[in-house]
Amino acid sequence: MTTQNEKRHSTETIDKVSKKTKTNGHRKKELVINAFLMGSAGNQTIGAWRHPNDKSPELYQNPKYWTDLAKLLERGKFNTVFLADVLGPYDVYKGGHNFEPVARTGAQWPISDPSYFIPLMAYVTSKLAFGITISTISEQPYHLARRLGTLDLITNGRVGWNIVTSYLDSASRNLLNGEPLPANKERYERAEEFVDVVLRLFLSSWQDGAVKLDKKKGVFTDPNALRYIDHVGQFFKVPGPGITSPSQQKLPVIIQAGTSARGKELAARNAEVIFLASLTPEDLRKSITDIKHIAKSKYGRDVSKIKFVALITVILGDTHEEAEKKYLEYLQYSDEEGAKAMFSGWTGVDIDKFKDDEVLTDVQHIAVASAVKKWQSAYPRVKKWTKKSIVQEIKVGGSGPLVIGTAEEVADTIQEWVDISDIDGFNFAYTILPQSYEELVDKLLPELRKRGLAREDYPPTEGGSDILTFREQLFGQKTLDVTHPAYALNWPANETREEYESRLQRTEAAKNKN
Repeated sequence: MTTQNEKRHSTETIDKVSKKTKTNGHRKKELVINAFLMGSAGNQTIGAWRHPNDKSPELYQNPKYWTDLAKLLERGKFNTVFLADVLGPYDVYKGGHNFEPVARTGAQWPISDPSYFIPLMAYVTSKLAFGITISTISEQPYHLARRLGTLDLITNGRVGWNIVTSYLDSASRNLLNGEPLPANKERYERAEEFVDVVLRLFLSSWQDGAVKLDKKKGVFTDPNALRYIDHVGQFFKVPGPGITSPSQQKLPVIIQAGTSARGKELAARNAEVIFLASLTPEDLRKSITDIKHIAKSKYGRDVSKIKFVALITVILGDTHEEAEKKYLEYLQYSDEEGAKAMFSGWTGVDIDKFKDDEVLTDVQHIAVASAVKKWQSAYPRVKKWTKKSIVQEIKVGGSGPLVIGTAEEVADTIQEWVDISDIDGFNFAYTILPQSYEELVDKLLPELRKRGLAREDYPPTEGGSDILTFREQLFGQKTLDVTHPAYALNWPANETREEYESRLQRTEAAKNKN
């Protein structure tokens, strides 16, 4: 039986915020609203697939599941379906190489390739965008550019690439010939080069207007408007050119999650959307400030062309008591062993090594102690963060903040996060599918619109077209921002190949000199 003290909720936060938000002086912005999904029945809430109202087990075999969900999200004017992914089971718990807990509980396992769901959703929508997570250890950059380029073409420019370097040894063992996951430094060095290759394949292989489709002259693509990139680096040798023709936005939107020092650096240089997972708006503000400083001071970027998006799980009720009752109900379907396996996978440390009453903020394992301290600062009501208490916290809502209440109360909390952190949007994880998103569309988003925190409709498109590219949604333009470091890679129609290559050489020389 779940006791009142065991509940994970945001009553303290909501009570504090509800009075504050009656005053003036709040930040107003049209937030980026994303649905945070995976190709698995479980995501941030463990065991929710067992709930009688949850339909997520259908995702493996029912295309209508995806098309119905896409139409719902476009009706709610969501920006993006953000598709997370992992490439192996969370098997660190109880000695390692142990997938039994996640297999039994459906904790992000089994998991399908999310790229195959995008065409289904894109076919029944015209403005909803799709961010897909693909690791830089999963395949060669040439092949990834082809897959991304194809998805961006058939969706009319509605795709973004979420760059990750992977954190599961179970993935590395299968992808890198049985080898363990490379050290953080090597993973990021590889990722930086990987991204550079992909950017060059998209931006400097094809001149603008290279595709002629001239039936009279018999010219499909002007060969003089194509070039080899001839990349030779530490990890990759890729001659090119990119094998897919340019999409409506030429380059998929670049997304990245970055909170480590190397992650912040990579995100500041490349990302147009940055995904953050913090349990307090104060921590979120620090990460945003750090990344903006790097992006502006080191790379000269216009930081208004970077959107910061935070993870959140919401449980809504018509009354606060109803929302709390839902939380307790969902908790009954959750699984303790699955939660332990997930936490062990996130941190890379087997939580089974610790006693149930051992205070995890005091342990020698830095990864565990630092992870638990995030919850300690977010929820001071919990006096001792033992193994039992941390597992209880992550059963519903996982690694991100959980907000429970009426639409008005949840909107108060979202307003507070915007006021404190200046966040640009949220990745809404779910508890019950599709019910969570139905409630967001019908209850929370109308309340956010009243407060000027969500848009009434999608922005207008060029020439009145029904198609809206991902980058147009975010920034009102199809092409990469002029201050982005990769902007110089663009090959405009008015430059010959020789002129373009000469300019690239001068740009590279100037960069190396600095």
